[in-house]
Amino acid sequence: MEECAAFGTVLARSPVIASAAMGAAQRRFANAALVLESDLAPPALLAALKRTEREFGRRRGQRWGDRVLDLDIILWSGGRWASAGLTIPHAAFAQRRFVLDPACAIAPGWRDPASRLTLTQAQARLTRPRPLPR
Repeated sequence: MEECAAFGTVLARSPVIASAAMGAAQRRFANAALVLESDLAPPALLAALKRTEREFGRRRGQRWGDRVLDLDIILWSGGRWASAGLTIPHAAFAQRRFVLDPACAIAPGWRDPASRLTLTQAQARLTRPRPLPR
C-alpha cells in the first residue's frame, strides 16, 4: 500500500494502458486506474483531484481536446452518489474501454451499482464481437 497524502491510501494500481483519443484530441493517451481508500467524501475528493489537475497544468478549454492530466471518480464503495457536478458511477464508464481495461486489471469483480454488472462483465459486453449488418 502507498500513502498519497492529498487523497488517502492507494490499495491497487493498474498498469498504464495506451489508447486512441476520443473527439478532437490529436494524440494517444495513457490511462490507468487505482483503488483508493480515502476519508474524503466524494465532493472533497473530486475537488482535490481537480486541484491536482491544475497543478499539473490542466486548463479549462476544448472538450475532448488534448490535456495534461484527467482525473475522475468512476466508482465508489458507497454505491451511487449524485450532487451538483458529480455523479457516481461515472455516466459513461461502461462504454469506455480506456476506463474498463485498466479497471479490470485491478478490480475485475467490482460491481456497477446501477447495472449490477461486474467490471469484467461490462468489459465483455463492450468488447464482444458484433455481427455485421446484412
